[in-house]
Amino acid sequence: MPENTVIVVQVRMSSSRLPGKVMLPLLGKSLLFRMIGRLQMIRHKALVVVATSEDTSDDIIEQEANSLGVPCYRGNLNNLLDRHYQAAKKHKADLVLKIPSDCPLIDPRIIDEVLDHYFDHAGEFDYVSNLHPATFPDGNDVEIMTMACLEKTWREATKTLELEHTTPYIWENEEKFRIGNVVWESGKDYSMSHRFTIDYEADYLFIKRVYEELYPTNPNFSCDDILNLLDKQPEICQLNARYAGVNWYRNHMDELKTISPSQTKKPTDQIYS
Repeated sequence: MPENTVIVVQVRMSSSRLPGKVMLPLLGKSLLFRMIGRLQMIRHKALVVVATSEDTSDDIIEQEANSLGVPCYRGNLNNLLDRHYQAAKKHKADLVLKIPSDCPLIDPRIIDEVLDHYFDHAGEFDYVSNLHPATFPDGNDVEIMTMACLEKTWREATKTLELEHTTPYIWENEEKFRIGNVVWESGKDYSMSHRFTIDYEADYLFIKRVYEELYPTNPNFSCDDILNLLDKQPEICQLNARYAGVNWYRNHMDELKTISPSQTKKPTDQIYS
């Protein structure tokens, strides 16, 4: 088992669709604060590191990380692969997790489940995720890679897509890496129908409502708790239902050979009801 597991959370204020989303308030704290709190609830031992840019707009991210007692690495604004690699290298990672900063509802149990799969198959994988194919509700994204895998990717990846999104070089080059995937044990696939991530104001309203309903009685609420809440109060699900299935893949379908059109939608494809 690797001696040092590092979770890298890539964060910046300059989101094109919802600027400053990571600092939006959730029950009196920032979205980033709440998300890091959930990452620290995992059963496995891991160091959480915030990786932001050197741009002055991200000074507030470093300040928030400092207030949380979480290490903060600052690097290239647009080359997130380099930022991810340098942050992991600085903290002497053996195993690296990529958890997007737009997943404040991520279930710590799902992170542990993917880590369990990696450790239960010791030495068998360079990269394990729950995204290829995805089955969990969007916003429970977990990607695990060995430091050797990350370093190889850092040295070899050249496309803008690969540098911006950190890991496509890995899962787009299956012949170069030993890749594993964890599917939802429920047997269901909610990856295109349920959206727990944040990219639009409607997503924020959804996440805010979920926190208001669940957090006060159980800060460590689960994915199942959210789904039960949505069954009881379906109007909450409707807050951002029009964006279900919308993800970054839609802008790169001409470049991604392992992603099918059924795995993404454009916002205009949605029914606004």
